[in-house]
Amino acid sequence: MEYRALKELVKQGEGTYLEFKLKSNHPERIIREIVAFANTEGGKLLIGIGDDKSIQGLKHIDEDEFLIVRAIEKYCTPAIEYRLERIPIPGERDVLLIDVPESPLKPHYVVVDPVNDIKRAYVRVLDKSLQASKEVREILKGERISRNIRFSYGDKERTLMHHLDQHERITVDGFASIAGIPRKMASRTLVLLVLANVLEIHPNEMVDHFTARPVV
Repeated sequence: MEYRALKELVKQGEGTYLEFKLKSNHPERIIREIVAFANTEGGKLLIGIGDDKSIQGLKHIDEDEFLIVRAIEKYCTPAIEYRLERIPIPGERDVLLIDVPESPLKPHYVVVDPVNDIKRAYVRVLDKSLQASKEVREILKGERISRNIRFSYGDKERTLMHHLDQHERITVDGFASIAGIPRKMASRTLVLLVLANVLEIHPNEMVDHFTARPVV
């Protein structure tokens, strides 16, 4: 990518497919963005760009690239495909571009604690990378399996759709409450209905919510 194309890209600002980082001294944050892109629809991470869209670049790009590649290999699981590109800018500096395609091997995780096998998945929502809930992780797993999803339309599903007709959205706990069912069953039912293209899930920092999928 040439400098002119870089400036046009940066003008767009951060969003679903684009993230800026000024430095690489917090590789765990960079890994989180990479995992989120892989788990969603892909995206580009530009290192050497400020939140104010200033193109500052990296002075020691060999060191930065080494740290990032090592972190990706050590803390991403399963392994993520990506492409690195150095973009020269004025002042003998470079911007590092990490291009991450949407992965067919979702969900990917950041290994937080290798000893105790603690890992977290992330997804991209607008200009943020959010930790994926259990329901989001199950949906990512289900989307990976190409098969027709079938479900029985019973009392709890009728209760759910009636609620959505009146209130537009619902949470797992809310569904469990109105249907009088265990939370585990409510979660499983909502995940199944998302995979069957009946519902949509909307990840949120506080609590995910579900809505009926618009009829096309």
